[in-house]
Amino acid sequence: MSGHRTIRTIALLFSALLPLCAFSAQADGGGELLMQADTGTYDTKNDVVSADGHVEIDYKGRILFADKVIYEQKIDRIVAKGHVRLMDEDGNVAFADSVVLSNAMREGALEGFGALLGKYGRLAAASATRRNGRYTDAKLAVYSNCEICNQPGKRTPLWQIKAVRIVHDGEKKKIAFKDATIEIEGVPIFYTPYLRVPDPTVHYYSGFLMPDSGSSSSIGYFLRTPYYISISEAEDATVSPLVSTRGGVVLLGEYRKRWSERSGLWLQASGAENPNGGANETEQQMYSHLFGSGRFAVNDTWMTGFDAQVSSKDTYLKRYDISQLDRLMSDIFVSGENGRSRFAVTGYFFQSLRTSDDNNTFPVALPLVEYSYIPLDRWLGGQFRLDVNAVALSRDIGENDQRLSAKARWRLPHIAADGEMWTFQLDGRGDFYHTDTPDAAGNSHYTTRGLPSAALDWRWPFIAQGKNGKSFIVEPIAQMIAAPYGGNPHTVPNEDSYGLEIDDNNIFSFDQVPGYDLLESGPRANFGFRAESRFESGYAEALIGQSFRLKSDPIFADESSGQTGTSSDIVGRFSVKFPPYMDVTHRIAYNERTGKVRRNEVYLTGIYGRSSLQINYVQLSAGEDLSAREEINTQIDLNFYQNWQVFAAIRRDLIADQTFSNEFGIGYENECLGISLAYKQKFTSDRDLKPSTAILVHFNLKTTDAPIRPFSLFPRDVFSYTRN
Repeated sequence: MSGHRTIRTIALLFSALLPLCAFSAQADGGGELLMQADTGTYDTKNDVVSADGHVEIDYKGRILFADKVIYEQKIDRIVAKGHVRLMDEDGNVAFADSVVLSNAMREGALEGFGALLGKYGRLAAASATRRNGRYTDAKLAVYSNCEICNQPGKRTPLWQIKAVRIVHDGEKKKIAFKDATIEIEGVPIFYTPYLRVPDPTVHYYSGFLMPDSGSSSSIGYFLRTPYYISISEAEDATVSPLVSTRGGVVLLGEYRKRWSERSGLWLQASGAENPNGGANETEQQMYSHLFGSGRFAVNDTWMTGFDAQVSSKDTYLKRYDISQLDRLMSDIFVSGENGRSRFAVTGYFFQSLRTSDDNNTFPVALPLVEYSYIPLDRWLGGQFRLDVNAVALSRDIGENDQRLSAKARWRLPHIAADGEMWTFQLDGRGDFYHTDTPDAAGNSHYTTRGLPSAALDWRWPFIAQGKNGKSFIVEPIAQMIAAPYGGNPHTVPNEDSYGLEIDDNNIFSFDQVPGYDLLESGPRANFGFRAESRFESGYAEALIGQSFRLKSDPIFADESSGQTGTSSDIVGRFSVKFPPYMDVTHRIAYNERTGKVRRNEVYLTGIYGRSSLQINYVQLSAGEDLSAREEINTQIDLNFYQNWQVFAAIRRDLIADQTFSNEFGIGYENECLGISLAYKQKFTSDRDLKPSTAILVHFNLKTTDAPIRPFSLFPRDVFSYTRN
């Protein structure tokens, strides 16, 4: 079989067959066509092209298989017979016993029709027709997203939808069902005259998401039915109404929009009406909240944005499991970046939901001005940086103060011939404060201070290269800092330097104090080492360090700081990460003077197949504002008997010997179905929130190709209102 006309005819025929299963293609006749068959003929008298025996046509990455293909040009009819199979470039496959096309190849009829849509979607019918090059109309059809077991007596999918008609819109990627019955294990459980779902290749599609239902001792029986709205590929929204027998009605909405890599918007808001509010559950109460974040790029240099976290009632977010946050922060800002330099003006607002806090004493920071100047060129052979920071704090009760700070830094790094790394640094810091207390005598005063320092950092990494991408690093570290004593007059308010603590994050910092209000002074030194082993699939790391000073610094007087004397705690971090199977981090702070462990934290995540284990252990000594704490939070998900899953979780205070909460659940999940039953007990109370129990049922008929992932059936926030 040869000739340009023959090849063009076969190309046209092949392009015509592509729409039969709603795959996108056009009969343009262009492109390279490859065809093979046992025999092929072209009847020039009757204008009939025939290919027989193991016909295979490859056209633009799409492949047609059939026992025989005939194209009758005079009557405009195309016939493909025997094991007709069509596969597109995405791997979608359609099947038919025979195919007949007519009417300029836009109308067609299929016998013994079947199609594989996406990875799991399966559509089968006794017959089907093709209309307008877009719609596939299947009669007496069945659709399922479940794998079919090819064993006698096991060929019924876990769930399927049977319908008198199933219409697949190949352009809009929709599947419509007329007179449909949903069956599970072959048993009809639900009938609907009309149903519409996206085909499995669609990732964003408007429609109802699977509902959650259950019972809670705090809000009674409840049902949540989220509705997803796909506006565009970069914009969507979700509306999630919740109706309960004792907690009233909640309406939660979420909106997302992405304009570019630097611009986007996320909003989450809710409103609730609870007829059983208050400590006695007899008050009619209204609640609301707003969370959000926005980033808006003005140009390549300037950006503005905001973050919002507000709630109308302290216990509202926890009552309906919207969020477990108990301190909220909102901000609005304008920032600009040029090279490595940055300028920003920000305003902050804080709201506490804790019963021990008084929001009247929380400051409003407006404005906070930050400027960092980092030239690209070297200054005197080193790296220069200038930071200017100014803030005005005002509050309803307590001090109002303003601060202006400036810090200049010059750094000179050097690498010796033997691999030693030296860094010399000079710093100069100056601050100006104005503080006033309304309605108090002598309420206004001004304070200035300045502090220079010089520091030297030495590191000598020893590196060994192994086989198969392995490497080993051992790096001793030593730092010396010279600075005068003092620098913290009593007239300087401490607004942002709370929570002083020596740990693995700052042990090798020249300045180990957070914020601006307190300064670390006096000569001191930091010593330790870091070791690391890297492999093709992960790495292990260890870091140990300790700080020393000639005499103690008053700002570290609290025992929880880890630096009460002339030497700090020995702090360390040990990490082993082999994703996705294992992630372990251990952080420790040991006081060698008392022989006690001040801080001990272990974070472990292990995943094997669909089973997983998460353990978080925290032990902290008592501090200035905090009592001693020892707590464990554990969740285990165990996959057993193929697709079955059980899980258990517990959060427990080991010092008080009290359980905060525990959770248990069982579920089943495969490629087409997810169903779970979870139970939770909460033993703590907070004002009008009493200890409670809850049961949650989640059911999901999967219609997309989303893979099964660890934690997908029982995530950490399995009871959260916003889990979808």
